[in-house]
Amino acid sequence: MNPSTVAILKTTPATVLSDTHRLMNLAGYQDVLPKDRDTALKINISWHFFFPGCSTTPWQLDGVIRAMKRDGYSPERIHGCHNRTVVIDSRMGERENKQVNVIEAHGLRNIHLYEPGVEWINVRDAVGGLADDFLCLNRVYPDGFMIPRRFIGENIIHLPTVKTHVFTTTTGAMKNAFGGLLNEKRHWTHPVIHETLVDLLMIQKKIHSGVFAVMDGTFAGDGPGPRCMAPHVKNVLLASSDSVAIDAVAARLMGFDPMSIKFIRLAHEKGLGCGDPRDIRIVGDEAAARENWHFDGPFKRMTFASRMQHKIYWGPLKKPVEWSLKTVLAPWSYIASVLYHDFFWYPTHARLVDAALQSDWGRLFSNWDSLAIPPDDLRSAGWAAVGEAGAQINDATRRDRKSFFRKAWRGLVGSIREAPEFASRRARKTGKS
Repeated sequence: MNPSTVAILKTTPATVLSDTHRLMNLAGYQDVLPKDRDTALKINISWHFFFPGCSTTPWQLDGVIRAMKRDGYSPERIHGCHNRTVVIDSRMGERENKQVNVIEAHGLRNIHLYEPGVEWINVRDAVGGLADDFLCLNRVYPDGFMIPRRFIGENIIHLPTVKTHVFTTTTGAMKNAFGGLLNEKRHWTHPVIHETLVDLLMIQKKIHSGVFAVMDGTFAGDGPGPRCMAPHVKNVLLASSDSVAIDAVAARLMGFDPMSIKFIRLAHEKGLGCGDPRDIRIVGDEAAARENWHFDGPFKRMTFASRMQHKIYWGPLKKPVEWSLKTVLAPWSYIASVLYHDFFWYPTHARLVDAALQSDWGRLFSNWDSLAIPPDDLRSAGWAAVGEAGAQINDATRRDRKSFFRKAWRGLVGSIREAPEFASRRARKTGKS
């Protein structure tokens, strides 16, 4: 199969499980993911609250697991995989987005990379001289940086969604490696984020036994993502072993020229994948691949937070402010982000979530646990009935504000407690570093 092949299918809740199985095989996943290796399902949590189009969906995760089990991959060798972001509580997020429900139903291991028991090693110990070819990471981290040892020799399946991003225009398979491969000082790379994604793809190709991506576009997000977006029901699934190609096809669906997006163009020029749609082989629903959703993109209606981020990393605030993000003062930015996004933006835009919950996908999400399909039923096509609308009420509405703000407060406290600047000081005091 042409390595620059992207599979795309239209889907519905009634067929999403069988569609995922067909999709992955159209994209040739069994050819690139050896069955005698562990496979990490790199789950995306861009917000610890449920927001349509933002994070890995439960049907996306469930469909991938069922497809692998159906095709002879041992569940003992499959595990969920999460990274930690200072402003995102992954433990809360996997519950709020019902990802842990899927992992537990299938009896899989669930690994959080930043928790005790996971060893990290210096990148040069993992990739050797390849590090000399990095575009930017040697300048950002002169002493190197750490990556999870367990990734070496392991398959990885990225589970992103189709959405826009205020730093990279779009985000997908390449960006999904960001949190898992970089330590908690990854915000240092934001001024060179496009080059960083290319360096990370080089690392992935070196350390993993196979790299694959299944991208969910049942909901797609437009606007200043990866959080503050307008969700749209688009009913598509994509898959590929070429991270560059799948990101290019997703970008084109959203209405962008993939080669005008720097990280796609750079990766294409480095020979890490194909970013030119003319050279990408589409299999499955070719008509779906020709759609143009005419998204506005992330820059037309920037939020206050995203405008400030751009000024700090690329604008007039770079010199007076950016230095503080590399010192013990950095937690101010984590606190500001949580206060803005969790305490202000989400509750004031709860209507977007409520509206999405009325759709078939929203009703499936709301009623997920009551509609559970037995984990050993590997031939089920999906959910013929998705339950009634409004079975679950969005926490951020006035009907349950107290519960929502308790969770938001937990996220704020966690962002302070888990700030790497404070954690490293604690480690030094206890003699652990």
